[in-house]
Amino acid sequence: MQKTLNTKKANLAMERAGLTQTAVAESLAVSKEAVSQWLSSKSFPRPNKLLQLGKLLGLPFDELVIKEDPFAPKVAFRKKAGTKTKDHHIEKAQEMGRFLRHLVAYLPFDTLEMPPVLKSPSCEYDYLCKVTAKVREDINVGTAECIDFSHLIRRFSELQAVVVPVMWGVKQRHENAVHIHLPDSQSTWVYLNLDTNIHDFKFWMAHELGHCLSPNLEGDNAEDFADAFAATLLYPNELAEKAYTSINAQPSPAAKIAHVVDLADQFTISPYTVLGQANKYALSTGRNEIKLSNSFHGAVTNFNKRYKNLSEALFGDAELDEHGKPSAKEYINKAETAFETPFFELLRKYLKEHDKGPGFVQTVLDMPLLDARSIHTELT
Repeated sequence: MQKTLNTKKANLAMERAGLTQTAVAESLAVSKEAVSQWLSSKSFPRPNKLLQLGKLLGLPFDELVIKEDPFAPKVAFRKKAGTKTKDHHIEKAQEMGRFLRHLVAYLPFDTLEMPPVLKSPSCEYDYLCKVTAKVREDINVGTAECIDFSHLIRRFSELQAVVVPVMWGVKQRHENAVHIHLPDSQSTWVYLNLDTNIHDFKFWMAHELGHCLSPNLEGDNAEDFADAFAATLLYPNELAEKAYTSINAQPSPAAKIAHVVDLADQFTISPYTVLGQANKYALSTGRNEIKLSNSFHGAVTNFNKRYKNLSEALFGDAELDEHGKPSAKEYINKAETAFETPFFELLRKYLKEHDKGPGFVQTVLDMPLLDARSIHTELT
């Protein structure tokens, strides 16, 4: 476990106490240069000086020092629009990742060979066209064919990524999906919220596939690449070129909007993806972008209303409780079958062999304890 000084809290404590670096140096009988090195993370205080610094600043060890785990779970979020990822979101996802470590021993994958990843992921359009064309070839889908859920599910399996289908609700969650990579085992876990509009869910699956192929990217770079990858995979250059021509051929602004919506409907993707890809094609070839009126946003809203959430489509014929949720048995069976995921079998084996209670299920699936108890009972 590596340790670094929490320079943000140390500087705030110095500011509150009216202490300069010179004053800290004099109090601790060290040089001003030494204090400067500590506060710029270029060096770490010796144990006795660290203790003195904590007393001087009124900071306990846990606040003064950051423990860095070189194998800390790496997380990425597919967030709801307008939300920001905060420290507590990351910490919660990392805690889920630490619980997932217990399931690694039960993975059914061949651990002797790692799945392929991209060497230098880039959002450059020509690069994305080449990469997604290769992915389409790998999953036996033509350059202008519609990608469906089964194609994406199959690719996750081939990349040894474990899909974890969850029901996190429509409004109360920060994230649409969570991608957790465990560096110590090189395993990947993809949480997908089933309470999501079908065409958005397809985009998020493609987005998560982008994360699987670029595990070394982090933060905004990872999200930007995964978004660009998903859009180009679902609506590649060949389709974007035809869309650009056909949209411009429409006789009126309203006809252009209606045509974009129709193109999106054909591929079960968002009209925003169709327009965005058509304009990426335009920029790559030196053409003018297509500009649509503000009515386009209203048309997209109406388009979205026509599609069910995936959970409704998946459990529509099941008996639901007062909260609109299927039984634990129905949820597990249909999720396992639809997503070809080994997750529940891994969880079943671990719970039985280690006699773990509902609390483990609650944390690893990030769900209310009452729901976790139902899942636990069904698995054990």
